[in-house]
Amino acid sequence: MRPDQKPDFYEILGVERDASADAIKKSYRRLAREYHPDVNPGDEEAESRFKEISQAYQTLKDPEKRGKYDQFGDAWDQAQQTGQWQQGDFRDFVQQQYGAGSFRDVFGDLFGDMGGGRGFTFASTGRSRVRPEPGPTRGQDVEYELPVSFEEAVHGAEKQISLTLADRCPECEGMGGETQTCPACGGTGQAQSGGGFFSLGAACQQCHGTGQVVTTRCKTCRGTGESSRSRRITVRVPAGVETGSKVRVRGEGGRGIATGPAGDLILSIHMQPHSTFEREGDDIRLELPVSFTEAALGGKVRVPTIDGNVTMTIPAGTQSGDQLRLKGRGVTHLGESGRGDQYVTISVRVPEKLSDEQREMLERFGESWSPDLRSSLGA
Repeated sequence: MRPDQKPDFYEILGVERDASADAIKKSYRRLAREYHPDVNPGDEEAESRFKEISQAYQTLKDPEKRGKYDQFGDAWDQAQQTGQWQQGDFRDFVQQQYGAGSFRDVFGDLFGDMGGGRGFTFASTGRSRVRPEPGPTRGQDVEYELPVSFEEAVHGAEKQISLTLADRCPECEGMGGETQTCPACGGTGQAQSGGGFFSLGAACQQCHGTGQVVTTRCKTCRGTGESSRSRRITVRVPAGVETGSKVRVRGEGGRGIATGPAGDLILSIHMQPHSTFEREGDDIRLELPVSFTEAALGGKVRVPTIDGNVTMTIPAGTQSGDQLRLKGRGVTHLGESGRGDQYVTISVRVPEKLSDEQREMLERFGESWSPDLRSSLGA
């Protein structure tokens, strides 16, 4: 490329010369999100790249301009200035660039996809006016996988976790260095342009809407305004969570931009299994082994629960597989009062070894109790 030759717009957007309008738009949005100044604060190379991307897109998105660019190449803008594209006042220019009423589509898609970017609103004040809403930007939410024990999930708990996140540089308080009022916008953060029927307000390109410019870059963060910081915080795990539950901790996420509020910390709960209990929704299940005589004669037995051992009555004649319920011994309902139940499945255990005396006793018992248990099976 010659020193005076301008970069090719198709190469800037990374598309072929026969690319469709949708392909051009898709590539532009991807690149704009990557190189936007708000995403790369203090990066002059990214800012210059963003301007090239915007210029290329504004030309190639318009069929007429794209045709002129394909015809004249680097001289397309000169052809425009010499009168080949005389289109009237600024209203016509805006409608050709973006389509009537399409500011919300162009800028809303770009900044909305970036999450919490500056929005655009419309207001009628005698003249049609489009103005940005510059100001602080909320930080990103951060997701953290938090393992909890079975008991912590049932009863709730306080846990300490360690986080390493980008935070405001302690040396420059996130400003990127020593600052002064932006000379381009006088500290308003807005740059006005346009004429005729329309007046277009946009974020100041020099200060990116903050109203301040860095005069001397911070040596600690090299002008980024960020530094990594590890910290320990205490989080509250509510009773009733389970694997897949999300717990939001306000203000403990990524730092905000330009004094904006921090994002939130999203705890993704992973409940560890228990050696004794199984969970089914807000109910707890347990298999309880009982002896042959306990099942046959009935009686009171000790049963483990998540709250400790309790006494439960086994009815006489209980069969293996029967279920008994302990009301209110399950999991606390998440965000509500009350608890689920604990279901106890009976498992009757038959002795594997018998003494001669025991065998003789069971044989006499078998002679006195000989029900026809298999008649229903035809056996």
